[in-house]
Amino acid sequence: MSKIHYINEFDKDRTFTFDERIALLRKRKIAQTEEKAKQGGADEDDYGLIVQDEFVYQLKPNHPNGSIYGYRAWTENYCSILAQHPIYVDALDAFSAKGFFFLERLRPKTKKWNPDYPYDDLQKIFDRYQIISGIDNCHHFTPDIQIGLDLGWGGILRKLKEQRTLHDETHHEFYDAEIAVVEHIIAFIRRAGDEIEALAHKEKNRQLAENLHTMAAINHRLATEPPKTFREAIQWNNWFSMLSRTYNRGSSGGQIEDLFNPFYERDVASGILTDEEAIFYLACMFLQDSRYWQLSGPDEHDNDKTCHLSYLALDAADKINIATNLTIRVHDKLDSAFFEKSVEYLFKNKQGWPRYSSDKALMEGFMRCGYSKELARKRVAAGCHWMCIPGMEYTMNDTVKVNLAMVFQVAYQEMMANADKTRPSVDALWEQYQKHLKTAVDATGRGIIHHLTYQTKSQPELILNLFQHGLIEKGVNITDGGANYYNMCIDGAGLAVAADSFAACEQRVDKEGRLTYEELTNHLDANFEGENGEYVRQMLFHSERYGGGGDSLGDKWAVEISKLWTDLVRDLVEQHKDNPKNVNFIPGFFSWSNTILLGSILKATPNGRKAGEPINHGANPNGGFRKDGAVTSMCNSIAAIQPGYGNTAPVQLEIDPQIANDPEGVKKMCAMILGIMNSGNTLLNINIIDAKKILEAHKDPFKYPDLVVRVTGFTAFFSMLSEKFRELVIERVKAVNADLEY
Repeated sequence: MSKIHYINEFDKDRTFTFDERIALLRKRKIAQTEEKAKQGGADEDDYGLIVQDEFVYQLKPNHPNGSIYGYRAWTENYCSILAQHPIYVDALDAFSAKGFFFLERLRPKTKKWNPDYPYDDLQKIFDRYQIISGIDNCHHFTPDIQIGLDLGWGGILRKLKEQRTLHDETHHEFYDAEIAVVEHIIAFIRRAGDEIEALAHKEKNRQLAENLHTMAAINHRLATEPPKTFREAIQWNNWFSMLSRTYNRGSSGGQIEDLFNPFYERDVASGILTDEEAIFYLACMFLQDSRYWQLSGPDEHDNDKTCHLSYLALDAADKINIATNLTIRVHDKLDSAFFEKSVEYLFKNKQGWPRYSSDKALMEGFMRCGYSKELARKRVAAGCHWMCIPGMEYTMNDTVKVNLAMVFQVAYQEMMANADKTRPSVDALWEQYQKHLKTAVDATGRGIIHHLTYQTKSQPELILNLFQHGLIEKGVNITDGGANYYNMCIDGAGLAVAADSFAACEQRVDKEGRLTYEELTNHLDANFEGENGEYVRQMLFHSERYGGGGDSLGDKWAVEISKLWTDLVRDLVEQHKDNPKNVNFIPGFFSWSNTILLGSILKATPNGRKAGEPINHGANPNGGFRKDGAVTSMCNSIAAIQPGYGNTAPVQLEIDPQIANDPEGVKKMCAMILGIMNSGNTLLNINIIDAKKILEAHKDPFKYPDLVVRVTGFTAFFSMLSEKFRELVIERVKAVNADLEY
């Protein structure tokens, strides 16, 4: 049974420095991670969840299928959870907000969507092309927590009650639900203050007892009032994070400088805050949850946002050194010393943080959608690969994917089925591919509209709604017109598999005549088993592949597919222009952890990939092409396929750790990052991993329980990943370690 209250663990007279407290908290975090890993782990963010056995919540369904739908059921269950939820307290910590689970995941997995609003016809198309539609999903939204920092929970409650009086009864269901939620949040935080105060009287260590008394007083005030100090602001943020996660794990953080620097500067000027203390509070914030945070970037005058607090945030992440999702915005005026400092920590810790985004490419792309520079500048990291305008934008980040490799498979099979009418060729295959990809994209767009139309009837966004500009005044759920902008990102997955398959067909069949399409089909059906199967597979595998820097057939096909993909997704804007939400559809290339899933039912493909093997990672080339990693050529290839409308096609780099031993390594890496960004890329994820260490960790995940890797847009404890996903990371590491065997 897990412990929820950590008190009376030290002698009464022992004193602690902030660094000592961070080290002890980190040790506690690693132990909690081991416990989660032993229970199965997860191929996703850590979320800061605590494993415990004391509290088990039984869902109260409102439908015969055992699930919950609509305002009333979600409100009743969420409020019921808060009324019962234990308070996690660690006397070493500055803050008290920890969660145990997500209400969203307590629903039956196969009964998430409200069955009263079916989409059976669409599902048939989704199944054929292996489309992840995103219907009834909620990920990585970016609320504007500045609203909460300004108003506090009490101010939000007053605003809800005032607005209710100004609207007719058609809006009362919305207001009654939101009012009930906020009232229960206030009661929960008050209860936390009471329990912490009681524990403070029991704590024998004088320093830690004082910390608990302060924590209790802060929470009693924050139950209704907005924060006044730096510590209070972070405590308020941590409560929001825990409360949002408990509902549906939904939200990201924001721009650290914008949210917290005003509090920091006031406290420093008043003499009540030191840098050492500020670092401790920031470290405790990173410890609480691995939310996406952003640093640097241009302000409203295009000057750099970097300030002293930016450096402190890096220092805090370094001291806690766990799975952390920090994004550095690279732009022309980026503070060079800050940039170099971020790379120093990347080298020092080798934990995959921070990552880097290109403000120029992302801003220009978003403006290409018709938005102003002012809006484009406000966007912050909202997930693995998406940027979002805080408090103004609704998206379906990370939840909508079309398997481009499966579309290829369907197109190829149809071409061969009609071989007696039309001679198989790469041109005939491309014609089929265009047709099927259009069908897949159109269905995906209709699925998104279906989601927006009926999502409130399934799962309203009761927490997110509170932190949107103008939404409370409208009195509607965010999917019902509550958002200012609806930017729907649609990601293509398996680009490299499709491009390399086209290239192999063109090179080995059409041009060289080393195979006929009939022979190729037989080998694919046999999964390259039998006579000459492996020879043929290797021949196909070593065709001119995507990732060569622009000159290969694979690169040519990747660009062609990217252009087609981009045009088809953007065509959806015109197709759905009459939708009252004015939906904007934005293309990207990304696969997340679906890399395994999307490959699992895919048959053998002409690029030499065997049936069931994972598809390529995100926008990266297929593995095994170049043992030296071919960084420049690979990045140039990925730059060439960027859709260019404000969504990303990330670069995932695995770097030999020896670069960290180079006296000029930091400057070289900074130059490399700038070169990658200046070539047109949008987002850069970097792993610097000791190859031998990760192999040992794969054999025994608990040998290095604190080993963190960059999985994709997020970092994770290696021990938390499934065996199959650990193998994917290792395969990427092998690309820069030619002699690595396991």
